This record gives sequence, C-alpha cells and structure tokens, in this order.
Amino acid sequence: MTDEATLGFLKSFNFTGDIWGYAEGDCYFPGSPILVVEAPFAQAVVLETLILSVLNHDCAIASAASRMVTAADGRPLIEMGSRRTHERAAVASARAAYLAGFATTSNLQAGRECGVPTRGTSAHAFTLVHDSERQAFATQLAVQGAGTTLLVDTYDVDRAVREAVELAGPGLGAVRIDSGDLPVVARRVRALLDELGARQTRIVLTGDLDEHSIAALAACPVDGYGVGTALVTGSGAPTAALVYKLVARAVDPDGELLPVAKRSVGKPSRGGRKWAVRRFDQAGIAEAEVVSTVPPAPSRPDRPLLVPLVRDGTAVGAEPLAEARERHQRALAELPLYALQLSRGYPAIPTRFEPDDR
Repeated sequence: MTDEATLGFLKSFNFTGDIWGYAEGDCYFPGSPILVVEAPFAQAVVLETLILSVLNHDCAIASAASRMVTAADGRPLIEMGSRRTHERAAVASARAAYLAGFATTSNLQAGRECGVPTRGTSAHAFTLVHDSERQAFATQLAVQGAGTTLLVDTYDVDRAVREAVELAGPGLGAVRIDSGDLPVVARRVRALLDELGARQTRIVLTGDLDEHSIAALAACPVDGYGVGTALVTGSGAPTAALVYKLVARAVDPDGELLPVAKRSVGKPSRGGRKWAVRRFDQAGIAEAEVVSTVPPAPSRPDRPLLVPLVRDGTAVGAEPLAEARERHQRALAELPLYALQLSRGYPAIPTRFEPDDR
C-alpha cells in the first residue's frame, strides 16, 4: 500500500536533474554506460523502471534488427511483427527496427506516431475470402495496380505465379512466398517468372525468418524479406539485460560525489560517475570502448559517446528519427569487419576501464 506522503510526492513529481546518454543509434558494448542520471535520489529512483523498460526492450529489438540488416546485405526488410507482441511494444519494435536499417513496417500506428514508412502485402485470408485465387488477384490488381505484391503460396505456387503474370502482365511488381523450402521455392519461382517474361518482378520471402536464415538465403534470387516473430522477440534475446545502478552520492551541499559500488558475488558494480569514448586505431577503425570516471581529454582523437539528453529537467536531446538511423550506419562503419559476424562470441571491441581500480 502507498501512503499519503508518497502519493503526494508522486502527484507533484517534477524531474529537475540531468541525463546524459549514448546518442540514439550508436553502438554499445558490455560495460558501456549508455545512460547517466544525475538527480536527487528520489527522482532518480522513480525513473528506474521506466528507463529499464524502454532501453531493455528497444535495444534488444534494434540489436536483432541490425544483425538482420547486415545479413540481408542491401536487400530491403519489412518489419511484420505486430501480431507477436504487445500492441504498444509493436510500435516501439517497428521504430527500433527502422532505426537499425529496416526499410518499412506493416504497423500503421508506427507510421502515424513515428514517421516509419509503411508497407504490407495481402494476407492468405484475402485469398480465401474469394471464390478463387485468380479472382483474389484480379481484385487486388484492380485496386493496387500491377506494381502490387501478390501472395502466391495459398494453394499451388506454380499455378499462382502463372495466373499472377497472366493477369498483371510482365510488369507485376512482386510476389510473396510465405511457406515451404524457401531456397528451393524461390529459385523455382525466379525461373518461372523469367520464363513468363516477368524478369523485373521481385520476390519477397517471409515465414519465421531470422538473421541466420536470411544469411543462408544470400545466394538465392530474392529481393527482400519480411520479418516478424524473431525480430520482436530480439531473435532469442528479448531483453538487453541492462541494469540501473547507483554509482555515486553527494556528501556535501557543494556537490562533491562519493563513489559507491556493490560488492555482491556475481553482481558487482563499478563506483563513480562514468564517461565513455570510442578509441580508434591509425586507420580510423574502432578498437576499444574506454570508460573512465573523469571527463575525456579533448586532446585525444577519441569520439565522446555521452551527450546531454535532459538538462535541469528539460529535454535537450530530441532529434529526428532519420538522424538516429543515419548515425547507426556511421557507427557500424567504424567497427572492424569481424564485428558484423552473426555467430556468438566475444564482443566486437573490448571495453576498457581507466583506471581499472575496481
């Protein structure tokens, strides 16, 4: 039960502190201090659950999306995971996926709220509600035009492709395949489309894809992918496992800070307010994440990572989603090539603590 004093505090709650964080779209690694909150203790504690809820979810989705974009190697990806997550998480997932490089989303609310480009295809139910597949195709083409994407695996794929091209002509935009042995079916459909003169018709694959199956399809004649379940569940890592720890407290009115840290077995923390930079080798490739309890020296060529997001309770770090999307591509380009591998292993670059006096 919450007492009256606490309810009164929450009713009049007003955050007055400062928040620093990694700019949205940047990469992070184990030990990265991606958010720093400087505020009175009660204010900082109230934010804990909200901050961890947002960052643990969105970072996990964006990380999975980034791996999928890497695996797709330039082929566009559609986010299609709304049916596999909470309705509000679906919007956040679509936004995170777009930030990490997905081209579009099927979630119209994400388009409305966040400006994510929207796109989708017809469902199997649309075909089944018609008397025949041919009738369904004709209806869709009458409304959408020949540039639309027709779903061709409700009944017989080969027959559907032939009917699709017969009705739309060689200018048919795309066909979508959602089932079967996707590499085999994709090659067969490509050969059939070419035989029918629809050489420019694209092939879009969907159906329980993840970054590994997308990478396995690299040699197939595929033009794009739709990803749902694996994306919105973090592709096996539905949370980024981020934590929110008190690392310093004021010891006098002048603001001198005393570092504090947990010493518990298995869950130790590092005391002191953190600063972080990305360090590069002579070729301009990132070689380490350097974390320190002192501000970075301006004389070094390192890239500072923490930027002001909130100052004296006022948000100062808002920016267009497109800017964060571009930043992510720049951050990836800084990393060594092996950092983009899909197999589990060591972090892409090490995190160094200076001085490491834990």
